[in-house]
Amino acid sequence: MPLVSVALLAFGVPAAPAVAAREQQAPGRDREGIGIRLVDVPAARVDDPRARVYIIDHVEPGATISRRVEVHNGSAERQRIELYAGAATIEGTTFTVPEGRDGNELSDWVSLETARLSLAPGERRPVEVDIEVPRSASRGERYGAIWAQVSSAPERGGNVTQVHRVGIRLYLDIGPGGEPPTDFRIDDVAAEPGPGEFPMVTARVTNTGGRALDMTGTLTLTRESIRAGPFPVTNGVTVPPGQSGRVQIEITQSLPDGVWDARLVLASGVVQRTADGRITLPVASRAAMQTATPGWLVYSLGTLVALAAVVVFAAWSLARRRSRRRLPTPA
Repeated sequence: MPLVSVALLAFGVPAAPAVAAREQQAPGRDREGIGIRLVDVPAARVDDPRARVYIIDHVEPGATISRRVEVHNGSAERQRIELYAGAATIEGTTFTVPEGRDGNELSDWVSLETARLSLAPGERRPVEVDIEVPRSASRGERYGAIWAQVSSAPERGGNVTQVHRVGIRLYLDIGPGGEPPTDFRIDDVAAEPGPGEFPMVTARVTNTGGRALDMTGTLTLTRESIRAGPFPVTNGVTVPPGQSGRVQIEITQSLPDGVWDARLVLASGVVQRTADGRITLPVASRAAMQTATPGWLVYSLGTLVALAAVVVFAAWSLARRRSRRRLPTPA
């Protein structure tokens, strides 16, 4: 499979890790610490921004793919770095990795050129990654991660080892024939209270394709001659095939009250979709929404009160008629 060096791409590649570290960084190290990035991608995916930071591919059972990653020591001291493959899953709409070194089917197929590196401050080293898929592999998409990790010895008198690791996600689809399509639908564009002083716009994304989605995108608001944005998607949402997730975009500026036209442009890799909607600002605070009585409840209580009044009046009328029948007939 032809590969293209990421370094030759006009757009470049973010140096930040594709999978966030879950362990605390060891004290006394430079803030940059260690880093890992993808060095090359398949020529067929050179225009896919996801394929420039994650290992993404579709292969038939029995195939082997190779990639190179680059490990970087950004700290001020020599680092002894461990390299390994680990498990990953998509839980809800979150790409999730275990705390330890748990593996899965995909990680068992991964072979690394080396399991250990010793890098001087500022040094970089490429490492080849091979993924050998057995002929008996079943159809479907698997998830994993390639990790670079450093560990610090416990301080004198302590027994806690601190671990810092960074990684690159793996998305590998297995099956005969061509790759399953990537597609999604956007629904339910709405405004909600945000986590801070500004509101946010949310939308439901439904994965109608056969590959997992990593949602990015922007929101633009217009009202008469006023244009605000674009505002970027602020939550990282990964949506597995057949599932739905909700993206959030915080409106990070004060805007005049009223009705706004909202245009949401979302993408996963090279697939892009657009949705239009209308929102009204300002948005009620979460506290107000939680304490406010729902409209259906007000309606139901009003209906019950009216029915009770009718029942009381009917009972009173019936009792009055019966009372009149019991009165003695005048002589």
